[in-house]
Amino acid sequence: MYPAIIEDYQRPESLQEAVAILSGYEPGDAIFMAGGQSVMQAMKSRMVRPRCVVDLQSIAELKGISSANGLHIGAMTRYVEIAGAVELAGANAALRDAAQHVGDRQVRNRGTIGGSCCWNYVASCMPAVTLGLGAIFHLLDPQGKTRAVQADDFFLGPLETARGDHELLTHLSFETTPRSGSAYKKWGLVTDALPVVGVCLKLSLDAAGRCSAVRMSLSGLPAGAQRAPAGEAALMGSDGSRESVARAMEAVVDSVECHSDKWADAHYRQQLIRTLGQEVAATAFARARGEQ
Repeated sequence: MYPAIIEDYQRPESLQEAVAILSGYEPGDAIFMAGGQSVMQAMKSRMVRPRCVVDLQSIAELKGISSANGLHIGAMTRYVEIAGAVELAGANAALRDAAQHVGDRQVRNRGTIGGSCCWNYVASCMPAVTLGLGAIFHLLDPQGKTRAVQADDFFLGPLETARGDHELLTHLSFETTPRSGSAYKKWGLVTDALPVVGVCLKLSLDAAGRCSAVRMSLSGLPAGAQRAPAGEAALMGSDGSRESVARAMEAVVDSVECHSDKWADAHYRQQLIRTLGQEVAATAFARARGEQ
């Protein structure tokens, strides 16, 4: 199917110009396009029918990774750049884990972290990872006002976020706490497929090497990107032993909804949570100890 008629195409070169263009249209009549990997398919299927497409490719302010005063990633930063960023270690290493296997090579060279999070597809990696890491989303409106939204409040459900129709996501920020590690792993039908299940874990260790803070999130399930509070509670105080992690993953399995489809049944997804959870926890604990 071909897209519905698009009346206008704009390629602004500044943040102010971008939001000003959008403010000239009714909500939904103009859309931002980041890498275009999701929205182009949505336009072709006429799931969205914008009158105007605002291409963000020329706005340099939206691109890049900065580790000054915490970690900041521009919304237009591509997966390929995240996958190779050496500064993404320890507490935020899960970002690299995810970016290395998002889509295929072409998607990784075009797709962006901001585009993925704002689209918030039900079986997408980056929404779950940014939720697991506790990212903060920074938004700009046409009046020049900015607001910061915690990841827990940003993701409202599949294909829904807290970003307003006239707001532009400028960047994401992350904590870089010491003695912390994170990891992400997914299982798909092929290496770079969408996750049948994905697991993200971020934790901090106290002086005794036990978990003192933890966030866990899942992808690929009916609710889309979601926290796993039962698993988080069970991991508190854990030293990373296989037994303690197994108990935590069992708590997750008992508390989340798993569905059956043509890719996998519910019991298989539950087993994936157990298996991936063990692997992700082992990596996150090792990174928090400085062993990886």
